Amino acid sequence: MSRADDIDVRTIAEDEIREWRRALDAGFLRPSPASDHDVADLATHLIPSRTLGAFDKGAPGGSTPVVATFRSFPQELTAVGGTPVPADAITNVTVTATHRRRGLLSRMMALDLAAAKERGDVVATLIAAEYPIYGRFGFGPATHTAQWVVDVPRSGLDRRRPVPDDGGRVDLVDGAEVRRLGPALHERVRAAQAGATNRPERWWRVTTGDLRLDAFPYAERFHAVYGGPSGQVEGLVGYVCEDRWGDDKRPGGELTVKSLIAETPAAERALWHYLCSIDWITTVRSGHRAPDDLLPHLLPDPRAARLVLHADYLWVRILDVVRALEARTYESAGTLVLEVVDPAGLAGGRYRLEAGPDGARCAPTDREPQLTLPVGELAPLWTGDESAVRLAALGRLEERQKGAASVADALLRTSRRPWCPDGF
Repeated sequence: MSRADDIDVRTIAEDEIREWRRALDAGFLRPSPASDHDVADLATHLIPSRTLGAFDKGAPGGSTPVVATFRSFPQELTAVGGTPVPADAITNVTVTATHRRRGLLSRMMALDLAAAKERGDVVATLIAAEYPIYGRFGFGPATHTAQWVVDVPRSGLDRRRPVPDDGGRVDLVDGAEVRRLGPALHERVRAAQAGATNRPERWWRVTTGDLRLDAFPYAERFHAVYGGPSGQVEGLVGYVCEDRWGDDKRPGGELTVKSLIAETPAAERALWHYLCSIDWITTVRSGHRAPDDLLPHLLPDPRAARLVLHADYLWVRILDVVRALEARTYESAGTLVLEVVDPAGLAGGRYRLEAGPDGARCAPTDREPQLTLPVGELAPLWTGDESAVRLAALGRLEERQKGAASVADALLRTSRRPWCPDGF
């Protein structure tokens, strides 16, 4: 076993990308070596100065393999009310099975978060593969995701009338049209969706098959858009289908949504009704949706949509409390003094928030706190996805002034839950 001082944690050089990718694949249990094509593609979007590796200098044979991986990239995260805040998006985190429990993740995380704080990022974000890992670094589950399976014949929809009755229309389009129309639509959607992140050009290329990777074979998709009465595209869906037939010659096709975004409720309704009206399709899998998605109640029989997943999704780590709380909007007016506990020393302190529909001001203060909470518990409160009263009942925050948790809920809870449509 290598000693801790035999393992060097540092940023990688460009000529170390292949070795870093090998360790990444090992961490994600992909034993086949990455192709030259995939390594070359990684080199086009990986930022070496924000890509960390743990190099084992004590490995036998004189080699210095990478035994842990970590990288981040710039991202925008939509705060409640639509303001995008700069985020440090963390991904590709692995520790090789032979080198676990040696503090490698802690070392990499500390380096990355310190750099993010220095850059001026308001938050850090990640998608957690396992729940228990990231809370100790100040992250909290700030959005949730849900998935439904729709039993189409039971739904009660009139499948003979799939055309929207609001003057809009649904049309099939190809990948090139999605790349032309999708980015502007997504920008409008994410401006209204707390928890959403930006989609770089590469996202559109990969999800439409314009850029293909050997490690992740592309499944050809159908794409459909909803155009409102004005002709403007208000919704977009990508989906795949499995053609299945029973022994009795009855169709039993299954459709899986890969991505569905809608700017208006009319677009959302039209796209779901369209998907449930396709011939031979008896089952529709929703893919990742918001936990309060409209889908079940767009069906005459909501029980036809069976909930099969409800889980944490986007985790957020607050790096700048003042900017985070001032970036979002508030539906009611109030004042709150928070004591944020952050052992890493990145965002701790006492802060006075004075907020209302006309804006917010937040500043450090020496006043007595009304609530004391770990920085990780601030994240779901900031996105509006959690209740301070509930966290107090769970013992995850301390109410220092009676009724302060209710005051926090009146300020911070939102009418609709935050949602992050994309993984990274």
